[in-house]
Amino acid sequence: MNDRVEQSDLAAMLEGQLWALAAMVATLRETGTGSLEEALAADPARTAVLEAAGVVRRDGERLIPAPVLQLGPAASNMASARLSSMRQAVAVAGGEAVTGWDAQSDDVLIDQGRASVGTGHALATRLVPSLPGLADRLATPGSRVLDIGTGTGALALTLAQDLPHVHVTGIDSLERAIRPARQELGKAGPEVADRVEVRHQDAVDLRERDLYDLIWLPAPFLSGDVLQTCLPHVAAALTGGGWLVAGTNPAPHGPLLSAVADWTAARNGGSALTSPPRMSHALSDLGFQDLRQIPTASGGPMLVAARRPDRTMPPS
Repeated sequence: MNDRVEQSDLAAMLEGQLWALAAMVATLRETGTGSLEEALAADPARTAVLEAAGVVRRDGERLIPAPVLQLGPAASNMASARLSSMRQAVAVAGGEAVTGWDAQSDDVLIDQGRASVGTGHALATRLVPSLPGLADRLATPGSRVLDIGTGTGALALTLAQDLPHVHVTGIDSLERAIRPARQELGKAGPEVADRVEVRHQDAVDLRERDLYDLIWLPAPFLSGDVLQTCLPHVAAALTGGGWLVAGTNPAPHGPLLSAVADWTAARNGGSALTSPPRMSHALSDLGFQDLRQIPTASGGPMLVAARRPDRTMPPS
C-alpha cells in the first residue's frame, strides 16, 4: 500500500512540475506583449504556482522574479521554444509516435521558428561585433550569410533585418518548412525580402565554395552522420577569413535531463552527442582557427565559433 501511495505521489509531483512549466511559459508569453509585473498580477493563482516552484519569491508585498523570467524582449522567444517542446511531449503522451521534424505538427515548427528569432538577433547584434573582422565583412554590400536548417525562415529574416548589407540564404532538408518560410518572406518588406533566399536543400549536398562570410549551423538538429558528412562542405563554402558559428548543447545537469536529451534528439532525428568540445575538435581537424566557446543564456545553447584561415581548406 505504501509503495502505491509513493508512486501516486511521484506522478502527482511530475504533473505539478508540468503545470509549473506551463505557468512559466504563459507568463513569458504575456511578458512579450506587456510588462512582467502586469503578467504576474494578471493571474494571482498562476503566480502562486510560480512562487511555489521557486520561480518567483515574495518580499513583503513585492514579487521578485528569478532571472529565467527577466528576459525582456527575449521572453516571447523563450516561451516559443518551451511551448514547442511541450507540444511534442503532449503528442508523445497521446500516443503519436512521430519521429523526425518532418512528422511534427505545423504548430511545433512555427513555435520553433519563433524561438529562433532571438538567436538571429543575438548573432547579429552581439556575436558578429565580437568576432575579429566579421562586422566589417558584413557591412560590405553583397556579403553573404548561410542559415543551415532555416525552417520557417525566421532566423534568416532576422539576420537580414539586423544586417542591412547582407544577402542571406536559408536551406532546409524539410520541404514542408520551406512553404511557410516563403510566406513569411512575402510578408516582409522588399528591402528585407529581396536579400533573403530560401531553398529546399540538405546540408550534405552543399557544394558552393568560397561564397559565405558567415555560416550558422544548428548542430543539435542534425544527426551525427549528417554532421560528419556536411562539415567539410560547410567549411569549403566559407570565404577565407569567414566565420562558422555552430549551436551546440551544453552538458545536461543530472540523469533525468540527460535521458530526456537523448530521447528527444532520437525522436527529432538530431544528435544529443553534439557537445562544445566535440564540435571544437571537429573544426580544428578541418583547419579552422580562433576557436572559441561562447555561452548564451543560462541553460541555453553553447556557441562554438571558428574562423576559416585564408589558406586553402582541406578538400571536401
